Amino acid sequence: MSSKIRDYNKLAVDILNELGGENNIVTVSRCATRLRLVTQHTPDHAKENIAKLPGVITVVEKGGQIQVVIGTHVDKVYNAFTQLINTDKKVTNDDKANILNRVIATMSAVFAPFVYVLAASGILQGILILIKLAFPEFESTSTYKIFDFISWAPFFFLPIFIAITASQHFRCNIYIAVACCAALLSPTWTKLAELIKAGTEIDLFGIALSETPYNSTVLPPLFLVWLLSYLERFLEPRLHSIIKPLLMPLICLVIMVPSTLIAIGPITANAAHYIANGYNWIVNLAPFIAGGLIGAVWQVLVIFGVHWGITPVITENINQYGQDSFQAFQTIAVIGQVGAALGFYIKTKTQEMKGISLSAFITGLFGITEPAIYGVNLRFKKPFIYGCICASLGGIVAGFFTPYYYTYAALPGPLTIVNAIKPDNMSSFFGVAIGSAIALIGPVILIQIFGTGETIQDNFNNPKTINNQDDNPKILLDEVDITSPMTGHALPLSEVPDPAFSQKLMGEGIAIEPTDNHVYAPFDAEVTAVFENSKHAIGLTLDNGVELLIHVGIDTVNLTNNEFAYHVELHQKVKKGDLLISFNPEVIKQAGYPLITPIIIVNTDQYQFISLTDKTEVTVDDIIFKIKQ
Repeated sequence: MSSKIRDYNKLAVDILNELGGENNIVTVSRCATRLRLVTQHTPDHAKENIAKLPGVITVVEKGGQIQVVIGTHVDKVYNAFTQLINTDKKVTNDDKANILNRVIATMSAVFAPFVYVLAASGILQGILILIKLAFPEFESTSTYKIFDFISWAPFFFLPIFIAITASQHFRCNIYIAVACCAALLSPTWTKLAELIKAGTEIDLFGIALSETPYNSTVLPPLFLVWLLSYLERFLEPRLHSIIKPLLMPLICLVIMVPSTLIAIGPITANAAHYIANGYNWIVNLAPFIAGGLIGAVWQVLVIFGVHWGITPVITENINQYGQDSFQAFQTIAVIGQVGAALGFYIKTKTQEMKGISLSAFITGLFGITEPAIYGVNLRFKKPFIYGCICASLGGIVAGFFTPYYYTYAALPGPLTIVNAIKPDNMSSFFGVAIGSAIALIGPVILIQIFGTGETIQDNFNNPKTINNQDDNPKILLDEVDITSPMTGHALPLSEVPDPAFSQKLMGEGIAIEPTDNHVYAPFDAEVTAVFENSKHAIGLTLDNGVELLIHVGIDTVNLTNNEFAYHVELHQKVKKGDLLISFNPEVIKQAGYPLITPIIIVNTDQYQFISLTDKTEVTVDDIIFKIKQ
């Protein structure tokens, strides 16, 4: 078979190397377009070197994070990156960032993984709005009712999504977190909250409960999981291993859920309510000023990665009042940068920048502006400034219509303008539409008049363009045969129980279910990657230029009790047949980890054809790869 795919794994490896390796990484997360990393320290010139890597748009250091802006393929780089490190490592330097930065980093880590689910639900709601306008009788049909509850489901069960992502961020048991948050959404509690609201007094241990409902809330489940992480860490060394699997969830449930009903939930829900009311007071006082300010500065906040901090205000407005003005103005700010990318595309004379700006414009239509900002607008300054100016003007004009969004738009942009439609308040939609038109068309006109900000030097010496094209020179070879590094049963990658491998995000290759406990060098090579904590994998650069990753087992990065042993060191030169790794297969299996071993060609995209063996049983003498240009 043959394959040619994007080399996301090489990018992940290069980023890790530039940041000083696995031991320097504290945490890793991602949002819609960025790989977000917290490190013990930032190596000299790391930011500059990473920014030059093919596939990287830019690097921002803010909020205690190194944010590698990649674009819409960030999920694939993230998947590759997390295979290279122990993702269960604890945060050891919480004092590194101030409180505000840590809050922003938390909101990003919690919301980014499921933002597209919310965006899809918002688009579905927008489609239903349009169908109701065209066919009013559709609202009374069972078809509408079914799709309506489908569209609202992710928002109603938002605490469950938060439980999943927050438990990963705060390093606590995901299933306990989900169980605690699910209890808050129980229909029984919903009925009890309604009774309390109607005047019935209901208490827990003699303490009167508030009427707080928890569907669609943000802060209550977030704080619940945060405090749960401390409770788990307190209980962990104090519970015997035999009874811990049962007592840990039992104790957490009976402590955290009542604590949330009594104190955590009412306090945090009221805090979100008051913050939202404060913003709404400003908007009601002078909506055109709020619109102009948000239009001008929102994309500046995106640059520094602090834009996730507004999420609780938006969700609280939607949850409490069924409407939110911030996203109406936010949409106009996004469209300002989309218009700037379009104007740049029309004006620029270079084919390379036409391709970059057109791609950024198309991505911006879906509410993702980082490629437009970093790839084009901010890079040449003028387009970014024009986009902010026109978005501010659009926000001011829209403010006179007092616009609102009536459904949540996870990624506000041109496609979500329909969220401003409400039959009894069509001025809301008109305001957003007019403001968006100003934000879109204004930068196009200004760029045609005043130029793109490009210089002659930009046109003839574009470092980013050169890097994207030439940093990975193709390796010229007729054909290379690579033998198996271990003996066992050969499997296609599609059968590996890990999407990073099965979907070939790491590169082309095969997997082997080993029948012995040794890994050997399949070719003369240099050891270019080791994993000191777990010793579960090894990276080789073969003398013929092929970069190979041998990953023994699935999720075995979590094993750090000498289940694996290295027989080589980093940068050591090895000969074909040299012993690289030995491991204890029985202990690994007893720990619950599969021994299926992916063998990946990391620099897959440097070769046109990679033929894989058809054998089902292989030894170290059998050829598993035939590679040619």
